[in-house]
Amino acid sequence: MPRPYRHTTPVPQKSATGQVAAVYTQMKADFLLADGPLMSLSPAPEVLAATWALLREAEIVGTAARADKEAVASTVSLANRCPFCTEAHALLAHGAGAHELAEAARAGRAPADRRRAALLDWAAATRSPGTPFPSTPPFPPAQTPEFVGTALVTHFINRMVTSLLDEEALLPSAVRRSQYVRRAAALTIGSAARRNPAPGAGLAVLAGPPPVGPPPAWAGEGPIGTAYLALRAAATAGGELLDAGARAAVVGAVADWDGGHPQLGGDPTGAAVAGLPELDRPGARLALLAALAPYRITDGDVAAWRAAQARRAGQAGLGGGADGGGTDGGDGALTRLLAFGAMAAVLRVETWISSGVHPAPAP
Repeated sequence: MPRPYRHTTPVPQKSATGQVAAVYTQMKADFLLADGPLMSLSPAPEVLAATWALLREAEIVGTAARADKEAVASTVSLANRCPFCTEAHALLAHGAGAHELAEAARAGRAPADRRRAALLDWAAATRSPGTPFPSTPPFPPAQTPEFVGTALVTHFINRMVTSLLDEEALLPSAVRRSQYVRRAAALTIGSAARRNPAPGAGLAVLAGPPPVGPPPAWAGEGPIGTAYLALRAAATAGGELLDAGARAAVVGAVADWDGGHPQLGGDPTGAAVAGLPELDRPGARLALLAALAPYRITDGDVAAWRAAQARRAGQAGLGGGADGGGTDGGDGALTRLLAFGAMAAVLRVETWISSGVHPAPAP
């Protein structure tokens, strides 16, 4: 499949089967699907299914206004420097009829409505070092699962989309230049932005045993909590592609992250991976970049990881192989490795949202 996909080849709609086909069917019915960005996750069906389940149950379904949730997603995407997602969610907010809110979210400014301004401030605080969360969340307690779930799944998707797609190829330049073009484009997706299907159906695409453990306090006992647990399990399992030391290096580096973007120049992963064995560094680097700065992943980074995996496979064939290290350098393994890094960042963001405290910028 040609651009806009890079590094992997998604499963086309016409040849999808099993879990991937089930996800595509729901996406077409409840959202939008025309060689869409989430298709980039299809080489790892369990990651695709869990991502879709959380997106559907938190962002598409529920009692909170769809436009408000799309504006939250656009604001989070702007903070993550994911231009396609910023514009896509703003278009959906336009499609839901909230034109002033959509324009404010994509531009990073406050809308005139005070409640919605507080909502966008809350969304921006999920990746703004030193920015306090509002003392009282700008949404009623009953809608906490929807808004927190929307923010967290957006953080995850932003990282995967930026890692695996050419966003410039996805995004027509006229959409970025003109509000009138955006409003006209929104007319074509207005019906999708106004859909509110029945809750719970997204869980039907999940496979395997139910997620283990109680849902987080913010999610409650409904479908959003189940979907979040499924995504957490599917994404963190990608860490098994790394040796134990490399996994620990990634988790430790993300645990020290303050939410900011790495400074330009230099290597944002250098200190964390420098002490790892040679074959472990490319994988740890990819996972860390997915967490902290996915827009800095290059073709060379992916090629270096695949070469390291090939060398590891050769050693394993001679009776070698390291503890916990995967030797598959295919598209599914790459998707799962990036998902591990993306989820490490999501878990860090979740701690800030749950505590209502964001750390101060690192010196």
